[in-house]
Amino acid sequence: MTVMVRDLPQEERPREKLIQRGAAALSDTELLAILLRTGTASVSVLHLAEEVLAKYKDKGLVSIMNISPQEIATVHGVGLAKAATIVAAVELGRRLSAKAAQKLEKIEGPEDVARYASPLLRFEQKEHFLVMLLDVRNRVLAMPTVSVGSLTASVAHPREIFREAIRYSAANMILIHNHPSGDPTPSREDVQITKQMMKAGEIMGIPVLDHVIIAGDGFLSLKEADCLGL
Repeated sequence: MTVMVRDLPQEERPREKLIQRGAAALSDTELLAILLRTGTASVSVLHLAEEVLAKYKDKGLVSIMNISPQEIATVHGVGLAKAATIVAAVELGRRLSAKAAQKLEKIEGPEDVARYASPLLRFEQKEHFLVMLLDVRNRVLAMPTVSVGSLTASVAHPREIFREAIRYSAANMILIHNHPSGDPTPSREDVQITKQMMKAGEIMGIPVLDHVIIAGDGFLSLKEADCLGL
């Protein structure tokens, strides 16, 4: 028999527990239960939260970052309204994380590039090719997305990249893309396009300083990894 939240001691109910002890004291299930708010007549909201998490346990909790309300709503007892609340909370967390990263005043190395770009790219399921545009002091002017590819590849052309660089009057730039596989190892195409962009940068007078690959919680700098034969 499922235990309903109303049957729990006051201090063990998710919402009250969060208020008294802080959000960090709650499990994933309890946090999700607060978003769901209610269960059904026969199913506790905690059990409902467990069902949602169990549905995606093979891919891990981070998979919720890319799930639509319609897919979440396939869990019995979770309608589109509750599913939309979950997606909105996840997106808000993603944006807050990105805003925090963008407080960096100056890019001094690939670690800073990864810290800045990772919140936007680490959960994406397709390859996104971005260009980080810098001023003369290596402060970020903008980081536009140049192209979005398939599950395995993105396509970026020098024309699109340097159009953005000229638009923002960039002094330098850094190429960035993600590997949804979680493996940051650069492909032959990654190396080839980096060399191509560096040559174009020399001609345009806008140096390409590096190419950083974001993969899950990790990253790789093609320059530091000595992939470019420089």
